[in-house]
Amino acid sequence: MDQLALLFVLLLGAVVSVPVGARFGLPSPVLMTLLGIALALLEFVPNVDIPPDLILPALLPPLLYAAARRTSWRQFTANKRPIFLLAVALVFVTTACVATVAHAIVPGMPIAAAFVLGALIAPPDPVAATAVAGQLGLPRRLVSILEGEGLFNDVTAIVLYHVAVAAVISGTFSPWKAGLDLVLSAVVAVAVGLVLGWGANKLMDLLEDATLQVGLTLLVPYASYVLAEELHGSGVLAVLTTALFLAEYATDADDVMTRLAGHTFWDVVDTLVTGIAFGLIGLELHNAIRTASGRWGELLGWAAIIVAVVVMVRLMWLLPATWLTKRLHAWRDSDEEIPTTWRETVVMWWSGMRGVASVALALAIPLKTDSGAPFPNRDEIIFIAFGVILATLVLQGLTLPWLVRRLNVRADTEREKEFEKQLAVRAAKAAKRRLKEIEEVEDLPEELSEQMLRGAFEIGVRISPDIGDDERREAHQHRVRRLKRVRRIQGEMLSAARHEVLAARSEPGANPEIVDRVLRHLDVRSLR
Repeated sequence: MDQLALLFVLLLGAVVSVPVGARFGLPSPVLMTLLGIALALLEFVPNVDIPPDLILPALLPPLLYAAARRTSWRQFTANKRPIFLLAVALVFVTTACVATVAHAIVPGMPIAAAFVLGALIAPPDPVAATAVAGQLGLPRRLVSILEGEGLFNDVTAIVLYHVAVAAVISGTFSPWKAGLDLVLSAVVAVAVGLVLGWGANKLMDLLEDATLQVGLTLLVPYASYVLAEELHGSGVLAVLTTALFLAEYATDADDVMTRLAGHTFWDVVDTLVTGIAFGLIGLELHNAIRTASGRWGELLGWAAIIVAVVVMVRLMWLLPATWLTKRLHAWRDSDEEIPTTWRETVVMWWSGMRGVASVALALAIPLKTDSGAPFPNRDEIIFIAFGVILATLVLQGLTLPWLVRRLNVRADTEREKEFEKQLAVRAAKAAKRRLKEIEEVEDLPEELSEQMLRGAFEIGVRISPDIGDDERREAHQHRVRRLKRVRRIQGEMLSAARHEVLAARSEPGANPEIVDRVLRHLDVRSLR
């Protein structure tokens, strides 16, 4: 098997793991990691030959962009305190605790090298967190915090990682310079993200074609990441800033085709890239086996200790942090979304899985220092990092669904239905207001006006059937049954039309471009 065949297997696995995971209630990223491990144990499967410095730029931008599209700036600002406590403060604390323990238990490991290990395994993975949380039906407040933590903690961890690596290579360390680097990295990233977001928004207006606009959204996250990194900023934060800017300002309510095409396109990209990323994590077992040759006992012991440190530090941090946030929440009467019970806190604790960023940072550790000496304890750092990633991702990922069911942590469906009902009422009222505005300037027949008024009401009822009274709901249900029958017949008629047009594509002299254009028109008509 060559590298190309391996890539095809991972892509196929990414597609198949989604329905399999849904069938058995398991997160698809975890299944892809297990697939990667299984492939790594096969002798005919080659070792992955990807330059470490390309893993983050190739995989992280589309994954971050896809995750950020599912949220909003409003959610981040509403949850800024818990996100800061997890994505910044907890990353610092975890890095320091892991570095202290690793320096103590691994013979000869310098404290700077121990900080490299701490920084690269400190951040929970944003993709794993959002994928797992989205499949388990968790309360929205937990999903929002996990998404915010996962999206922003890489910013802190990657800066700490580069500072620690620089300290090992050069042999010097300045806390003031490290703090300045962190601030400048964030400022440059935000500036790059805003500029590219503004430019992409303007360019989308000029393109005026759904295919080109969606294609541009694939290029934008890569451009943000690469440009920010070239200017010594945080590529992760730049991608997030661009994505949130476009989600806020590049949404045209009437651009239906671009929105539908964009959702479909990014669902496909997210599924495939996520599968490849987590499959590569499993395949890194090759390197772990080679590193541990003859040293399995001590390396596994060190890895187990560091896993325990990572897991327990998260728990010990979450308990007081959640209590403090609750007190501040009650005092200021803010609209933050925070865990409300100890059960939700436990679920947040067990959701701290490591993933793509940790693997890429581990593999990107330099081979030598400036003096020409080997990077101290590089093999040990990589093995321990892989052990932490594997233990948290597989162990926690496989048991998290059971834990959620055991603790009975579920989304507040009544609250979600109530919000949906409110949106339905607002949508119906907006349609009625627009109808009145049209009636003021146009002379509509009474019959047509009444029909349009019923249509405005039905807009809301189709979103939430609970907004109407019993009589109206019954009348609406009767019209729905009649409409379904009409649509069924229309669907069969359009199907016959599509088959006829498609058959013409194989006829002699038929222009396939014209056939495809007519077929696209019928497809769009079928969606109405």
